[in-house]
Amino acid sequence: MVKSTISRVLLITLLMALPCFAGEVAVLKNGFSIVHERREVIGDLTRLFISADGSNFVDVPTDDIEHFEAAPDEPPSTALPATASRLSSAPKPAGYDAGRAFPARPTTDLTQVVNEISGKYRLDPDLVNSVIKAESEFNPRAISPKGAQGLMQLMPGTASQLGVRNAFDPQANVDGGTKYLRELLEMYNFDLVKALAAYNAGPQRVERFGGVPPYYETRAYVAKIVRDFNKKKAAQEKAAAAKKNSTATSVTVNKASVPSKKVATAVPQAKTSGASE
Repeated sequence: MVKSTISRVLLITLLMALPCFAGEVAVLKNGFSIVHERREVIGDLTRLFISADGSNFVDVPTDDIEHFEAAPDEPPSTALPATASRLSSAPKPAGYDAGRAFPARPTTDLTQVVNEISGKYRLDPDLVNSVIKAESEFNPRAISPKGAQGLMQLMPGTASQLGVRNAFDPQANVDGGTKYLRELLEMYNFDLVKALAAYNAGPQRVERFGGVPPYYETRAYVAKIVRDFNKKKAAQEKAAAAKKNSTATSVTVNKASVPSKKVATAVPQAKTSGASE
C-alpha cells in the first residue's frame, strides 16, 4: 500500500502537470504550472493551497518557481466535460432500471470489494476508489457515449482482454479495472501521471504526446482523481493527528492523577498504553 509521504510526492508531480481554474498560477521552471487559491512560504518550500479550506495542498521548492500569475477564467460550457459528467446523459443498457441502481456512494460491500482487490494488485484502495468516482460516480450500470461500461468504465474490447465477462458485475469490473491500472503503472515505470492519462485517453495517445495528452477532458479527469485522492490522505492525516493529540491529553491527565511517589512506575505504563495510533 502506498505510504502517505510517497503519495504526496506523487501528487506534487501530478498537480504540476494538470490545470484547474481559480485563484493564482505558480509557473514552474520545468514548464508546468499549479493553480492554487493561496500560498505560504515555509522555509525553503512554498505551500500552494489547492482548495480554499486549506485541506488540499502541495509543497514545492521555492527555487523551482519561476513566477506567479493570475489564473485563467473558467473554460466555456462548450468545453469537453470530464468522463463522469457525461454519464448522466449516457444511454442506458437494455433492461436498466434506475430504481434498482446502486446508490451514488459506495456501499459497505463495495468498499470490501475494493479493499480486497486493491490488495490483490498492490494498489492503494483510496486511489482505486478515486478512479471509480471519476469514472462512474459509483454507478455499476453506467455507460459512456463511447460504450465504456460499469464502475471503472471498461471498453468492451479492454474488458474482454482482461477476462471480464460481465462489465456490470461490480466485483468483476473492479478486478479488471484495477488490474488494468496496475499494468499501466508498470508500463510507465509507476509514473502515475501517465498511467491515469493512459487509462482515460489510451496508451497510444500518451506515447504519441510523450505524456499527458493536451485534451481538456483527460487533464480534467486526472486532476479530479488527484484532488479526491489527496483529500482522502489529508483527512486521514488530520484524523491521525487528532487521535494522537487526544491520546497525549489522556496520558497527561492520567499522570496528574497519580500520587507523586508512584509517578516513576505509573507514568511509563500510561505512555506505553497510549503510544499506538
